[in-house]
Amino acid sequence: MLNLLKKTVLTGKTVFLRPFEAKDLPLIEQCLRDPEVLKLTGSEADFDWETLKTWYGTRHDQPDRLDLAVIDKATGTLVGEVVVNDYQSSDHSMNFRILIGEAGRNRGLGTEATRLLIDYLFQQTSLARLTLSVFDFNPRARHVYEKLRFQVTGVEQDDLEVDGRHVDSILMVLTRERYFEQ
Repeated sequence: MLNLLKKTVLTGKTVFLRPFEAKDLPLIEQCLRDPEVLKLTGSEADFDWETLKTWYGTRHDQPDRLDLAVIDKATGTLVGEVVVNDYQSSDHSMNFRILIGEAGRNRGLGTEATRLLIDYLFQQTSLARLTLSVFDFNPRARHVYEKLRFQVTGVEQDDLEVDGRHVDSILMVLTRERYFEQ
């Protein structure tokens, strides 16, 4: 089992990643209610303040996942989150996900945040694989993942219904071996 109880701060050129703080709640709520985030993650905004407060207030206590706030270094503002969760002992893998709210989009912040977390996981832990899924109507995210050496491993057909249309999820993986080939 991979133990991620020790939460870390990761610093890049344009962002830094850190554990969530109570002051982040209004900004992460704004991100989670952003219509584009809801669409691209297949989520709904059917949560209340107390649920949000409890969820983000307990992220420090989770040994089996890592949830970090994405902070724009230029403004000091939270613009999103990166998460690894769903540990699979059979192949020593975890699922990766990211969301970037409106204030952080189209500036490479998500790409850097993704790279920072991948670097940390493969350099500082024994994790063997990262997996993710991205909806086929999100080519921007898929491009970022491919640039960071994730490979397509399959398609989950009709994974989501959006505006009466069925949408596929593209399944991707990045192995430790492929990461170190860079």
